[in-house]
Amino acid sequence: MLHRQFGEDRGDRRAANLKVVNGAPEDTYLQTGSAPGDSAAMEQRESNRPAAPRKRAYVYERTTRSIRVAVKPSYLDDQSDPAESRYVWSYAVTIENLGGETVQLLSRHWHITDAHGHTQEVRGPGVVGEQPVLEPGQAFEYASGCPLPTPSGAMVGRYELRAASGETFEADIPMFILESPYERRQIH
Repeated sequence: MLHRQFGEDRGDRRAANLKVVNGAPEDTYLQTGSAPGDSAAMEQRESNRPAAPRKRAYVYERTTRSIRVAVKPSYLDDQSDPAESRYVWSYAVTIENLGGETVQLLSRHWHITDAHGHTQEVRGPGVVGEQPVLEPGQAFEYASGCPLPTPSGAMVGRYELRAASGETFEADIPMFILESPYERRQIH
């Protein structure tokens, strides 16, 4: 459904990468520099409108049972068309095993909410067509995308994982904000 539109379940491995990384503190929210603003898995669109000013991208992090999930959303002006109520974001995800036991990611479950409060649920096996196995100290990275009919929204979810012992458990995906330069904010 939503993620397939961006190549997630087609086995497109270009957006995924497995590597060893260092640990990070639990439940952190870090500000970083500007994001690249495009994704190889998304089609390019021509636009005659001026480029929107870049906002700073944020990294949202959450650790559950030694599984650290970090998400960095980026608004894609070149994929969006505000005149047609189409706003598109990419998001880069890092799933890191900080524990001492090997785990496998089995499935994902997302709640995606637009600025009008409409929520869509997305469930499916694995991510980007894979069910990665993470040994202690390893991380899996992938990128996907999300279109909305409103200039802002939010996503939150969880991954189901299986430990080497056979136990299944869930790791939280932190709630993250999808913001665009077209969102009108009012201060009361």
